[in-house]
Amino acid sequence: MIEAKLRARAENARRVCKAHGIAQADIAAHVGASQPQVSRILNGEAVRASRLFEEVCLFVERFEGGVTADAVRANLDLIEALQATWDGSASHAKALAAVIRSLAVLNHPIPGSPSRGERS
Repeated sequence: MIEAKLRARAENARRVCKAHGIAQADIAAHVGASQPQVSRILNGEAVRASRLFEEVCLFVERFEGGVTADAVRANLDLIEALQATWDGSASHAKALAAVIRSLAVLNHPIPGSPSRGERS
């Protein structure tokens, strides 16, 4: 069951790359991997839950309107960081959300790709 979900996610990432003209070399440069590693992920040859698989899929998925809630819930590093820092209060949740949103300025779009304001 998990492998089928991973394969579907890899297939979706490949479809998004094709639709938006995202080169494997660009993905590799942004996630700190080699182009052959990215190719294996997008072609379903290296489909296993790994940090690289997650980074490649998240990078590509942002071109399709952002990251899904399921992808957020599946990101153990993010969940563990929230568990370690959040005190459980609504005010602290709001503050943490503001900090996370402020990190959006770190997103560096691929040359020729749509910027945040240009996406529909």
